Amino acid sequence: MSSDLPAAHAVEDVDGLAGDAPAETADATALRLDRAHVFHSWSAQARLSPFVVAGGSGSHVWDHAGRRYLDFSSQLVNTNIGHQHPRVVAAIQEQAATLATVAPSTASLVRGRAAQKVLEHAPAGFSSVFFTNGGADAIENAIRMARLHTGRDKVVSTYRSYHGNTGAAVAATGDWRRVPNEYARGHVHVFGPYLYRTEFWATSPAQECERALRHLERVIQAEGPETVAAILLETIPGTAGVLVPPPGYLAGAREIADRYGVLLILDEVMAGFGRSGAWLALDHFDVRPDLVAFAKGVNSGYVPAGGVMISAPIAATFDDRVFPGGLTYSGHPLAMAAIVATIEAMEDEKTVEHAAAIGRDVLGPGLAELAERSPLVGEVRGLGVFWAVELVADRATREPVGADVMARVKAGCLARGLLPFLAENRVHVVPPCVVTADEAAEGLALLAEALAEAGPGAHVARG
Repeated sequence: MSSDLPAAHAVEDVDGLAGDAPAETADATALRLDRAHVFHSWSAQARLSPFVVAGGSGSHVWDHAGRRYLDFSSQLVNTNIGHQHPRVVAAIQEQAATLATVAPSTASLVRGRAAQKVLEHAPAGFSSVFFTNGGADAIENAIRMARLHTGRDKVVSTYRSYHGNTGAAVAATGDWRRVPNEYARGHVHVFGPYLYRTEFWATSPAQECERALRHLERVIQAEGPETVAAILLETIPGTAGVLVPPPGYLAGAREIADRYGVLLILDEVMAGFGRSGAWLALDHFDVRPDLVAFAKGVNSGYVPAGGVMISAPIAATFDDRVFPGGLTYSGHPLAMAAIVATIEAMEDEKTVEHAAAIGRDVLGPGLAELAERSPLVGEVRGLGVFWAVELVADRATREPVGADVMARVKAGCLARGLLPFLAENRVHVVPPCVVTADEAAEGLALLAEALAEAGPGAHVARG
């Protein structure tokens, strides 16, 4: 594949390599050093073959040799503003030259401005922000606030969820990653709505909603409402499959929370800041949370950052009572500068509106067409630039495809210059919010080719 890379990205001096060494050597060296010294998350280390990324711009990344890939993963669904946005890079550089770090107990102009920009897009009634290093510790601190505010212990979350890899966050998670990490106390799980694989024998969105809410309320009743501090929900469960909730579900969860004096925490870590085609995914729904956790898209991960948006009644709990939590890098200046620049650039460039249009005009119709044509596709669902393509071996039984098919899909995408995000039996279509209509259409075409190649009988025919 050809490339128009800037000279600065063509070759890097890695591990003592001369600057004019062959670019391919840099890729090989990156892999060698990685496998020799880097311990990867969620992986059996001996089975890894990492993908090398040397640079990026907009919706593309490339390796040292200049092989370009259309990034349909946004890395980990976080580069919402795209790679190397010049305003964000410049803001980080300027802040680094001014004040690279400062204790969280100080007052910092850039931290105050970041909190102000975040709250401009928060629901009504939110008064302050507690900054964290990422999404997991945002969840940790939201849970802590809920427990201290209510004087209760238990947190109810869904089985199909991911909330992070720290003590309470991973215990609140519902997927397989929770099971070997259950060291935190007071966590209860329920099934949320997922009509395609309903746990409630539902045949319509309304039925799924009603029965899922009934299930949620019964679990709270059975656990003892006086012991439950919070209901914790991803506004749109992301890694679990981009499970857009049916109309009325989140509002119903709010009503249940109010009925029993329980707080509602919404996890917007993946779904927030443009991903769903709204500033926050909760903007699509009639729901009023008490706490909102965020990270990822708030500054596209350029510098690690996250936080908790705190409603006024919760914040008031700690007016005269010490909040027993803190982080050395809470409100880190470089991260705060990236937040301010990201939100201002997204406002000025209408990035959120653009993401909504891409979903409405390109990704939604294109994926619906793909579902019609490909026998592998059981369902597509999503909003904005936040979609999942669920792959099945049999459309009638909805049996998920196996790991062999997913491996072929991944290989087919990479061979065509498409960087995918795969989870279980799904391909998540999650490009940056700045992806152009042409790039989105190109990505869908490449995905369609990869699915056709990986489909029933395709691997046999190639042999």
